[in-house]
Amino acid sequence: MLTGKTIVLGVTGGIAVYKAADLASKLTQAGAVVRVIMTKNALEFVTPLTFEALTSNSVIIDMFDTDAEHRINHIALSEIADVIVIVPATANVMAKITGGLADDMLTTTVLATHAPVIFAPAMHTAMWENPVTRENSAKLVNRGYYIIEPAVGRLASGGLGQGRLPETEVIISHIKMVLGQKGDLAGKRIVVTAGGTHEPIDPVRVISNRSSGKMGYALAEAARDRGAEVTLITTPTALNRPVGIRISEVETAVQMQKEVAKAVIDTHALIMAAAVADYQVAETSVNKIKKERGDLTLKLVHTPDILAEVKGTFLKIGFAAESQDLIANARKKVKNKKLDLVVANDITEEHSGFGADTNKVVLIGKDGMPENLAVMSKRAVADRILDRVVRLLVDQPKA
Repeated sequence: MLTGKTIVLGVTGGIAVYKAADLASKLTQAGAVVRVIMTKNALEFVTPLTFEALTSNSVIIDMFDTDAEHRINHIALSEIADVIVIVPATANVMAKITGGLADDMLTTTVLATHAPVIFAPAMHTAMWENPVTRENSAKLVNRGYYIIEPAVGRLASGGLGQGRLPETEVIISHIKMVLGQKGDLAGKRIVVTAGGTHEPIDPVRVISNRSSGKMGYALAEAARDRGAEVTLITTPTALNRPVGIRISEVETAVQMQKEVAKAVIDTHALIMAAAVADYQVAETSVNKIKKERGDLTLKLVHTPDILAEVKGTFLKIGFAAESQDLIANARKKVKNKKLDLVVANDITEEHSGFGADTNKVVLIGKDGMPENLAVMSKRAVADRILDRVVRLLVDQPKA
């Protein structure tokens, strides 16, 4: 979604400026057109040549530079920008824009634009917590600007606290979220489940599966980036929690069923990407089962069938991870659980299924006709699934 987008990157004078260079590089690699404005204080930390090499565009510094490429001025930049992001955003630049000052190219461009503006503050904890900075931050948010909360960690001073610039991937997630606010899922509420449930045997052991949660997380982020209000119901995973998404953490199938029932009220679509265990132990041991000679027999009973039992007029999208008879089993799932769409994948195929970064799936709707997708990243698969969701929402009868 960044391809062809014009992103104006404002770089101010902070030690975290090296992350701004990384951001410029990754945005450019993603296909964005990155135009960099540097304040004069930023020049004390890095030279314009760094950003020119990373973006293949000249860097704008002096608003009175008549030799600037194509005579790009603050009005031109403010008009062509799809988004302006200030990284790092110092307390000084936040204060100037809060007060309406326009004394350099960056502040002038921000005040002249109608594009969304994102601030990524980075400063010492004491500066971030200062009442003046907090008040300025609140005023900027109230005026429609976006503030990315600083991360907690080790600061340039050597101390620990809130004030670190978030990692590049976090900033890019915020940029995508802001750019997607007018996407084809704007105004829609989507519930996504992810990960493999953990059904306890005793306080130590569980019954689970190989699901990594990657497909569900990709779906949640893709829906967010298309403007949807997303709720992600997730089991424990090793994945970073996505930004801009309401997250509910569960462990068991029963817990997930309860959270889904609450989350689907007034939702438009439920996408059950989680790998819910089919069985749970009939009686969970309160104490750890000690290892003894001989075998251990456990009585297993069915877990709730969340998709089949959940009620509502929203779209229901399920997943079918199969090792045989892929199409037949997927069609059966559509019919038996009254689903609008099933995403089926053969877990025995290379580059497909649990733990992989790619997936090869077949989409099957109520008509039973399979749409075979090639092997692609799970994020790309997520967007193809959401393309179908968008069409289904259009065709959905009005209540």
